[in-house]
Amino acid sequence: MPLIAAAQREITIASGSSLFVRALLIVLLAGVVSAEERTFELRGSIEPESKAAVTLHGATSPFSASTLTDSRGRFRFRRLLAGPYTLSLYVIGRGEVRQTVVIGPAHADNRGRVPVIIHLRESLIDTDTMRQRHTVSKDELAVPDRANRLYNSAQRKLGRRDIGGAVRDLEQAVEIAPRFSAAWNNLGTIAYQTGKYKRAEEYFREALKQDPESYPPLVNLGGVLLTLDRPKEAFSYNLHAVLTRPSDALAHSQLGMNYFGLGKLPEAMKSLKRAKELDPAHFSHPQILMAEIYLRWNKESEAIAELKDFIKWHPDSERTPHVQKLLEKLKQ
Repeated sequence: MPLIAAAQREITIASGSSLFVRALLIVLLAGVVSAEERTFELRGSIEPESKAAVTLHGATSPFSASTLTDSRGRFRFRRLLAGPYTLSLYVIGRGEVRQTVVIGPAHADNRGRVPVIIHLRESLIDTDTMRQRHTVSKDELAVPDRANRLYNSAQRKLGRRDIGGAVRDLEQAVEIAPRFSAAWNNLGTIAYQTGKYKRAEEYFREALKQDPESYPPLVNLGGVLLTLDRPKEAFSYNLHAVLTRPSDALAHSQLGMNYFGLGKLPEAMKSLKRAKELDPAHFSHPQILMAEIYLRWNKESEAIAELKDFIKWHPDSERTPHVQKLLEKLKQ
């Protein structure tokens, strides 16, 4: 699955008067949410009612779980830790919809249940996934059953947050089937989410080498190169990702960060706005970087609006207290 991460750095905001603040500038994706031992239950439904296969991935930490909706398009996941997740729904005959879901106390009722309604708007449905699900490459057909079983075992272990066990299964899978692109990509995702960025780059490159048409390692490689502060090298991958999947908020957000890293602020703003339109709660937090750009343009009211929008979607984030302090300084 596509992932992402974030970095903190000291930055100077060129507003009316020069302010030095502690800002959380995203270099890749992700928002770190306050870690709590309390667990939650995600209760979802689809409108209009549709049958779908549903997958939930950890956006910033290794996790994976899958289920099917009932006849009324309802589904649920139990024992979830607080944090951002990527919810993926494959609707038979239509395609796939991806949306960020933020799990945490502010979004839950007193029994820890977090409701979410997925609206199937045609503009957000990725129809390319239908073709991909019905097209099997020779390399995929050549993956031995044992390697596939190990891959599926790894996903179950990720659901139990047994990261070490999942990595061992995936390593065995690629040892049996060196051309198993999805397993290489999964190893890269886990490496990325556990801070092993150079190792993640190696895994994503191997996944893309084994299947040049695969989208996840393409967008993930673009992301990890941004994290490694190599925006020039990352640009072709991030641009290709947007052209390949124009409905993916992650691709647009990374391209916006990439443009920002190259000093192309108008282009960055355009991509970040598109990411926000596609998924306003996206775990890459496009509002933060948009606010930074607005401040560089001396548009403080627009920056304040973006920071308030961030707090609306991510009230439990560890970034929220820093953003609130920044808002206070801007209001002064």
